[in-house]
Amino acid sequence: MDITEVAKPCKFDDRTTSDVIIRLRNCEGRPDKFYTHSNILINKSKFFADQLTCFESGACIEIHCSNSNYDYHVNLLRLLYLPSDLLLESLVSVKSAVEILQLAVQFDCEEITKVCVQYLEAIPWEDKEEEIILKAVSKLGQVAMPILARIQPVDLRATKNVFVSAVRFATSIGGPGPPFVDDLKTSAQEQVEYMLTKDAETPLVIADDEVKSVMKMGLSQICSSFEKGLSSLLLEPDLTSGTLEDKIMHGVSDVEWISNILPKMDLMKDFVSSWAEISSKILVVVEDKKLDSSMWGLKTKAKIAKDMATLHKEDEASFRLKM
Repeated sequence: MDITEVAKPCKFDDRTTSDVIIRLRNCEGRPDKFYTHSNILINKSKFFADQLTCFESGACIEIHCSNSNYDYHVNLLRLLYLPSDLLLESLVSVKSAVEILQLAVQFDCEEITKVCVQYLEAIPWEDKEEEIILKAVSKLGQVAMPILARIQPVDLRATKNVFVSAVRFATSIGGPGPPFVDDLKTSAQEQVEYMLTKDAETPLVIADDEVKSVMKMGLSQICSSFEKGLSSLLLEPDLTSGTLEDKIMHGVSDVEWISNILPKMDLMKDFVSSWAEISSKILVVVEDKKLDSSMWGLKTKAKIAKDMATLHKEDEASFRLKM
């Protein structure tokens, strides 16, 4: 390619010079094709750089978006074309900055992410806007910590320690405990739920990478224990034991619990991934006729089948960004 062609400035949605089409899929039938340029996409977004690893001119990248954030997807694409010194002044409101920040993180646009954080650190907020910011940026991890620190610049170590401790007990990290461990685990699970929905400081804490890491460890522990416990059924000579029933049903309950908790921490993709790793082994047990010999075995089958169907839908929703 001629060097002079590379040097020419590119304009967003210029069909005559475009070599990549971005298709925004939505259910309102709005115009969904945007004509873009590979050099802009690759330089400004790691997501698009990965998508265009094996680039061919005329490639089409399909992105699913909702009706509510369609315009913000378009705005993000426009921002990719702006010079760095004009990005900050292009942000016009707290809401738009928050929405674009979430997309910039999703599409790994480092420069736009930094500018959005800078804008939200500096701009005055109203109380209602602060609620919007808190709800959105608490899911963004370490990148959002400067914004969260402005919302509530206090020492959150105590809340973090309580939450992490509750997660450890709730997911049995560290292995089996004393005889009353089930009661302790149930109480810890209730505490985690309460902190995520009622405690004002917890949304600030769950953005912490260490907290997310502990929750992922708990997810791994629950999935591993459930898979091993279920697989052991095929080795049991007698499935009528009440103790065995309690153990398996507790495992089912733990899986259901954490599947409801993780979306609140923006970790549902981790759950889908962990479930995919053990699903084939679970299916072997679920499809075995040995479980037909007891009523609780049939109930377990039905429950797992329902959860797997739900996870299949979640799996589709979690990976809607594709070529």
